[in-house]
Amino acid sequence: MTILTQSHADLLGGYRPGDSFFFRSPGHTLHAQGTAATVPTCNTVNPAETLGPRVAQALAAAEAAGQPRPIVVGALPFHPGTPARLTVPATVRWSGPTPVGAAPAEPPVAFGALRHTPPPAEYERGVAAALQRLREGPLTKVVLARALTLEGVTRADVPAMLHRLAHGNPDGYVFAVDLPPGGTLLGASPELLVQRAGALVTANPLAGSAPRHPDPDTDARTAEALLGSEKDLREHAAVADAVADGLRPFCQDLQVPERPSLTRTPTMWHLSTRIQGRLVDPEVTSLQLAAALHPTPAVCGTPRRLARQAIQEIEPFDRGFYSGAVGWTDSSGDGEWAIALRCAHVTPDQIRVYAGAGVVTGSDPAAELAETSAKFRTFLHALGIDREP
Repeated sequence: MTILTQSHADLLGGYRPGDSFFFRSPGHTLHAQGTAATVPTCNTVNPAETLGPRVAQALAAAEAAGQPRPIVVGALPFHPGTPARLTVPATVRWSGPTPVGAAPAEPPVAFGALRHTPPPAEYERGVAAALQRLREGPLTKVVLARALTLEGVTRADVPAMLHRLAHGNPDGYVFAVDLPPGGTLLGASPELLVQRAGALVTANPLAGSAPRHPDPDTDARTAEALLGSEKDLREHAAVADAVADGLRPFCQDLQVPERPSLTRTPTMWHLSTRIQGRLVDPEVTSLQLAAALHPTPAVCGTPRRLARQAIQEIEPFDRGFYSGAVGWTDSSGDGEWAIALRCAHVTPDQIRVYAGAGVVTGSDPAAELAETSAKFRTFLHALGIDREP
């Protein structure tokens, strides 16, 4: 049964890990509870043969069982061979994106040690190795991530973390997804992968970033410098062009601005391009569009195959669902998918926080390290941690 509500605070207050899915976008908020069905194990290697048909079957079965507007919710992983985590919830509640009250002041986590993977110096060496691959060609961009792991966790208040993320990132895509066995993917992403609302398709790729500064004048100069940075504009153009190319087989009247604009989060400036078009085939779903675009050069690189290979060889960990996609799709095909950024995998005894940076010709290893440190702050603030990552 699907229930429409009006209070965002009620939806946020009702979230409980282990039996919930939470997703807030600039347009609305949804809170799903329970599991009516789990989409059979599938991956995104060939979405036409696995992902799409199995999701369609799950939605059709839910409609046949009497659900008036069944939806599938969950997460797609970064690597196409990793199984997706998708379910048909028993109950879905919706609201508008109303403001969130202040979160509890008490830090929502207690832990022992904080470990870097890889250590900062090793991450810089990885960026240098990626730059060497770029010089050798034909790789033109690779996104390298690192992780901060909170070990010896003795208290992890996931609802409080979610509340702090929602309060601190009012314009972000805030999400919480149950991951077996007993973990949660939690985050506040700035980036829309794709949205389908009837025939209208929207994507909003971000690439090219700079840390915010507490001094307003310095912050404004940082934003202007980003908007005029040849390196960042080149990086952004490659991502926006790839997303537009990915949508062209599905869309007509595709609108792609000639130059990016600036968008901001509490911790970062980003170059942004909002792309819109209209579906040619009304049977194409939001999930099919997401699978066709994912992973974009914003989280992987170009060419995709070579970038993914470089990531596997340089990064010393499995990304899991970090830099995958989180969202929902309904039986009409409408839906919304955000890239899983500014996020962490939270378990009862460990929290792993992720951040990445795009390496292109002209990148500097120390600057890319600093960019990942700035991106970590979104989630560290939600944990009540103010130290430099």
